[in-house]
Amino acid sequence: MPSLEPHGAPLSYLQPGATISESADSNVTNSLGGGTSVTSVTRGLGNVVLKRLWSNYDLDLAYVGGAGYYSAQGQGARLLQQADVAQKITWKRGQFAVRDSFSYLPEGNFGSAYGSLNTEGIGSISSTPFGVLLGSSMLGSIGLTSRILNISLADVTEYLSPKSSVTALGGYAFSHFFGNDATTGAPFIGASQFSAQGGYNRILSSHTQVGVMYAYQGFNFTVSGEAFHTNVVELMYGHRISGRMDLLLGVGPQFTRLNLTDVFGETIGDNRIGVAALARLRYKFPKSSVDLSYHRFITSGSGIFAGAQSDVGRLGVSRPLSRVWNAFADMGVAHNKRLQSLSAAQSTTCVPAGTSNPSNLPVCPGIDANSYTYGFIGGGLHRQFGHNFHGFLSYQFNEIAFDHSYCGGLPACDRIGNRQVLTFGLDWIPRPIRID
Repeated sequence: MPSLEPHGAPLSYLQPGATISESADSNVTNSLGGGTSVTSVTRGLGNVVLKRLWSNYDLDLAYVGGAGYYSAQGQGARLLQQADVAQKITWKRGQFAVRDSFSYLPEGNFGSAYGSLNTEGIGSISSTPFGVLLGSSMLGSIGLTSRILNISLADVTEYLSPKSSVTALGGYAFSHFFGNDATTGAPFIGASQFSAQGGYNRILSSHTQVGVMYAYQGFNFTVSGEAFHTNVVELMYGHRISGRMDLLLGVGPQFTRLNLTDVFGETIGDNRIGVAALARLRYKFPKSSVDLSYHRFITSGSGIFAGAQSDVGRLGVSRPLSRVWNAFADMGVAHNKRLQSLSAAQSTTCVPAGTSNPSNLPVCPGIDANSYTYGFIGGGLHRQFGHNFHGFLSYQFNEIAFDHSYCGGLPACDRIGNRQVLTFGLDWIPRPIRID
């Protein structure tokens, strides 16, 4: 999907920046049952972007880092770090690219951006159409638990003719959690994911493309014996109108084999057939821009499940109000259905979170629910002050809700958590420094 914006001048530059912000948070620990008081979060972030161009090489580096101070008792300062790098090598009929994205954050990265154009990369979901498939997002979280999320990719594109091309990609992603869920005491489930893709693309006209894609996902989890593999085949259709609209559609079968472990330590195979799909519509009006997307893929379960069937939708709108004012709105929802239940071996050594525990056994990893839904909606304003400063004000409402199976038959159970966050702050974005 090409950019809807005009191409910038091919320049090498260094772009520094910084942000300070203050938030009023109704549930700063992101716990189930909601918060009982409003507390503040103060963040200070610095960032730098480097773009270096050679005749056949492009290098992009971006880093955002700093800390947030949570005034709630027992929280204190938390580090916020994200670094991205992409190296591209081009030749007459193709290109090769290596990319890596690393983040260290105290919560998930779906709908957790901090309201600033200058730092919207930190904590935000990958904007690529296959970001969910490749393992680049945490689709909902509870508690404040520091986590590392990293994804590394290598991809190559070769043009067979002016109208056809083939692509191949390999990737590795992993998530690692430090600590347990603050609400239930259950440890989160770390995961690693190997990915591979191959595709063929054909241009039918100046506005229409079609393609076919094959993808493989291999998941392994920190829970002993939990692993599975998925194969996806998708037919794809892309359409573009006069540089203002891009439409991308894809659908196909999804074949999943789960490797489960029973109480005797034996591996049990479970084959399932489902549907994978994606859709993305981007439209640029004379003043407004709209980005609507939907993904249906198998994901790692975001530390809550050992694998999930995820349906993810998101809508973003932005519009300039005047020469110095800009408004934006963003909303998203992710429904995640458990793929693997607690194994028989686990059920004899631990108890699911949210159930009675008369024997004082350890709490099982993850959350023993059949599904959960995480959603957010928000919006805000940006205002430019001179050439180098931008102020912003944003509001966001989040909700995570587990289905009734989470309660385990208990008469009273907090299975829903709400959060409201009001943020204001200031960006410093000086002019780029040319390094040609």
